[in-house]
Amino acid sequence: MKFVDFVSHEAIRTDIGSEDKESVIRTMVSTLQEVGKVAEDQLESIVEAILKREELGSTGIGRGVAVPHTKHPSVNELISTVAVSKKGVDFDSLDGEKVHLLFLLISPPDRPGDHLRALENISRQLRDDTFCSFLKQSKEPQDVWQLLEEADNNQFVS
Repeated sequence: MKFVDFVSHEAIRTDIGSEDKESVIRTMVSTLQEVGKVAEDQLESIVEAILKREELGSTGIGRGVAVPHTKHPSVNELISTVAVSKKGVDFDSLDGEKVHLLFLLISPPDRPGDHLRALENISRQLRDDTFCSFLKQSKEPQDVWQLLEEADNNQFVS
């Protein structure tokens, strides 16, 4: 599975201003709603589902990265967006560090395989220090999109 299969490039943000977990999640889901990927009347329900998932354990996986995610019945396809935080977000990360790269993922409950493949792709790419470094330096959403395309073409991880 490739990033281009599920990341909504028009919802990518390169300087998300939110500084805490709930507000950054809300902002990211709102960007998906603004571009028509999430129904407006489902926004709160999706935010709550992601926060409920966070209660099970932080999706701040360390090294400045978080992958908040949920399965939600209001979506009929895998959707995702990416945000970069210059200041960093307190995300209760496993290593205690602030998060600078966020990949938010929402999938239909009846497609658990797609959900797992997307999470696997995200985590595999985010283990690459060069990829993460370039993402953190991205100034425009198009820069992020180009890096995702390069990752899809195996230009970072062997």
